[in-house]
This record gives sequence, C-alpha cells and structure tokens, in this order.
Amino acid sequence: MDLLELRGQIDEIDRQLVELYEKRMDISRQVAEYKIETGKKVFDKEREEQKIAAVKALAHNEFNRHGVEELFEQIMSISRKLQYRILTEHGNMAKLPFIGVEELDTKKARVVFPGAEGAYTQAAMQKYFGEDINSFHVDTFRDAMIAIDEGSADFAVLPIENSTAGIVSEIYDMLVEFENYIVGEQIIKVEHCLMGIQGTGIEDIRTVYSHPQSLMQSAGYLREHPAWQQISMNNNAFAARKVAEDKDKTQAAIASEYAASAYGLSVIEKGINDLKNNSTRFIIVTNQKIYKKDAKKVSICFEIAHESGSLYHILSHFIYNNLNMNKIESRPIEGRAWEYRFFIDFDGNLADSAVRNALRGLREEARNMKILGNY
Repeated sequence: MDLLELRGQIDEIDRQLVELYEKRMDISRQVAEYKIETGKKVFDKEREEQKIAAVKALAHNEFNRHGVEELFEQIMSISRKLQYRILTEHGNMAKLPFIGVEELDTKKARVVFPGAEGAYTQAAMQKYFGEDINSFHVDTFRDAMIAIDEGSADFAVLPIENSTAGIVSEIYDMLVEFENYIVGEQIIKVEHCLMGIQGTGIEDIRTVYSHPQSLMQSAGYLREHPAWQQISMNNNAFAARKVAEDKDKTQAAIASEYAASAYGLSVIEKGINDLKNNSTRFIIVTNQKIYKKDAKKVSICFEIAHESGSLYHILSHFIYNNLNMNKIESRPIEGRAWEYRFFIDFDGNLADSAVRNALRGLREEARNMKILGNY
C-alpha cells in the first residue's frame, strides 16, 4: 500500500470513531436525564475504574493498553462534563452558599490591617476604603484573620502577592484554615525609601532595619554600602517606628514614603528597590459568604489524588467551560508528605452558569474544594 491508501483507511476509521463518539455522547445525555430523575451523582469513581480495567483487557499489547486507558479516561471525562452541563440546563444548579450584593457595606465597617501606622497595608486599605475609614492595626497576619473571624472587625486587608518576591504563603494557608473569604483586591506600587531621623546623612548610617523581602528587593542598593548591618523586622512600618523612637542617626529604615510621613522621618533616598515596576497585591477579606454582583475573579483551592493525570483532569473543567485560568499555586499539605493543595484564580462570577458548571465538576472530583472568594 502507498501512503495515500493508508491515509484513506485512517480517514475512514476516524469517520467511524466520530460516529461512535456521537452515539456514546447521546447515551450519556440519556444517562444524565436518568440521574436527574433519580438524584444520582454524575461521578462514579468505582464504575469508571471497572470500565477502564475492562477496556484495557481488550488491547493486545502493553503500549495499546496504556493508550486505551488514556483514551477512555478522556471519553469518560468529556461524558461527565456533558452530564454536568445538562444538569445545569435543567435548572439543577449547584447550590453555592454565597450571596450576591450590589456593594460592600463599608459605611459603618471596622477594618483591620497588620503592621503599624505607615505600613503599605494601611496605604492599600485607604486606597480601597477611603481615608476616613474606621480602622485599627494588629501585629501579625494571623491577628488580623482572628479579628474578622471573631467579629471585632468587619474586613481585613492582607498582602497576598508581590510582583517580584512572589506569594505570601502564610496568607494562602490561613485562607484554608479560617472561614474567611476574599471580597476585593487592591494593588499598590512599591517604592522603597531609605529614611532616618531629621539630619541623618548617608555617612551616619551603620544599621538598616526593614522587612526581609524589602531588604532583598533593595539588595543592589545595599551592596553599595557593605558596611551597613541589615536587621530584619516583621513589617516595614515597625522598622520606621523603631528608628523614629530610638532617635539615633546611625539607624535607618527601608519603608514607604507614607511611613516616613507617619513617623516624621526624613527621606534620604527614594526608589532604592532594584525593580521599579514592583507592586504588591492586597486582598480584602471578611467572614461573610458574600460577593459583589459585578465580581470578575474567582479564587478556589482543592486537593487531588496523588496519582498520574489527576491535576490534568481537574484543570480540564476550566477548558470545557471556556473559563480563563490566570493563576495556579501549590502549597504542601501539613502532615501529608509530598502531597499538595492547589490554589487557582480564574475569570468569572459565581452567578455564571459556566462557573457553576465547573465548580460542580471540581467539587465532585477533587478533594476538599473550597471557594475562597469572588471579587
């Protein structure tokens, strides 16, 4: 046979495969109708495992057995997604315990932020809520989470990601630990300044205080002053406050110009961070399961089986529902070596049928799926 004849045979087989595929999907539609009437779940893991084993046994060599397994995993995955869609079309929507609101109720709200007066977090809070907001500050991220969890604050403002230093992993872990939810975000441009008490000059400085990330982000500038001792602080604003309280010209802080103003410090040099397009993303968190009706981003987390292809199959729910996934992160699960929890941001609104469809599939097929917020 020449190549054209072989290709002709492949084309004919492919035509038959498409015909058989459409027949199978038509039966899957009927299965969905049956499940609507009986209330049965779409995903039946035991049945699918039995089916995979049966079709693999029909193949004649190991290579084909592996290929058949992969092929039928895809076919059954597509079948499930069709069934989820049909359930949605019949009004059998996945029930989500989130309430859509026109606006966040911020007029009488109390807002907490970690750090001290002059922190970037305070700047993010004021940009999001306005300067006349009723607010207070606490020492740590956890203290802020506890404040809204216990009801002493209505909202918290927390840093979750920096464009150069990456994610704030502690925040991701606490979003799982606490029943608190993201309802907004605010991005603040980071411009680190070197500051000291009035009259301090470069030649006076012996010690520099700042958050470890800020010291790292200003590494190029600090290399020009190798004699300076670098001391880490929990927060840039704490560093500025220490320098202001100690009134020592040999001390300097790296923080925002906002912090210098808050503590009456003199800015010695502006913009000492290495990358000038550095920004930090802050999230607005509350203990209520609410979302603005015009929200455009959904954040979720989930766990999956530690086996080949599990993440691939989970992510396919975004593809089949035409949802744009714009971020994925993983964090180790405490007490379970080499197992990970995945965090995903994707475009959408909890009222959208495509979003509900994807979430239905994720909830059935992933472990411990949690909606972290829609904002």
